[in-house]
Amino acid sequence: MNIRQKPDWLKIKLPTGANYRQVKQIVEGNHLHTICSSGRCPNMGECWGAGTATLMILGEICTRSCKFCATLSGKPLPPDSEEPIKVAESIRLMGLKHVVVTSVDRDDLPDGGAAHWAETIRQIREVNPGTTLEVLIPDFDGRAELIEQIALAKPDIISHNLETVARLTPQVRSRAKYDTSLKVIGLIGSFGVTSKSGIMVGLGETAEEVLQCMDDLRTVGCEILTIGQYLQPTKRHVEVAEYLHPDRFACYQREGLSRGFRVVESAPLVRSSYHAEKHLIAKT
Repeated sequence: MNIRQKPDWLKIKLPTGANYRQVKQIVEGNHLHTICSSGRCPNMGECWGAGTATLMILGEICTRSCKFCATLSGKPLPPDSEEPIKVAESIRLMGLKHVVVTSVDRDDLPDGGAAHWAETIRQIREVNPGTTLEVLIPDFDGRAELIEQIALAKPDIISHNLETVARLTPQVRSRAKYDTSLKVIGLIGSFGVTSKSGIMVGLGETAEEVLQCMDDLRTVGCEILTIGQYLQPTKRHVEVAEYLHPDRFACYQREGLSRGFRVVESAPLVRSSYHAEKHLIAKT
């Protein structure tokens, strides 16, 4: 196994501060799951320290086993019917002005968890009328009626990650298909909701493939794009092929904006929900 030394620009600060402890206490006290911890996000200290978090619904066990993701995979427990209100009340306790909600894939459920998603959004809206909301959804196998359920609950932004370029998708993602994800992103816009997507780099893709990915996303109307460095969660996951210099990320940001994305967040430690609140501020 080829162990690559992480460059200086990937060093992160350890979690600290009163806000970090408060968010941690609320999350643990309400038995909530976050992608911040299960996904081993490098920005957890910064985000939790600022009093924000990305909450993960429908449990912590995913029915898929993508080669890049640190989330547990296997047979999930049945959905918790009380989870939507628990999430809504936790957001109220945290005093969040903006929140991101995501979930594991639930291919074991007939609707993939879409009804649970919609109820969670409704509860958040009812309990926190002043809070803006972004949701990061699975692909639901591209089923338009399920994505429409979520859109009708009216989150401010619906995000679905393409994750990587077309050539690498079969090697990196489990069950998910590049064209299906593009279809999902196109459906989001067709239902009148702002669409967003994210990709990782450093998996062995070429610059030309990244630019093609941008073009594909713009073709289906994607408005917001995030680009971040892939970091190998464990030895079981796909290895890092390259650590891209920050200048390369800056170049990708310029290329994305020139192609018509309204917002492009591109830097080594950027993740899907990083500075997500700014993406609504930028909305025209």
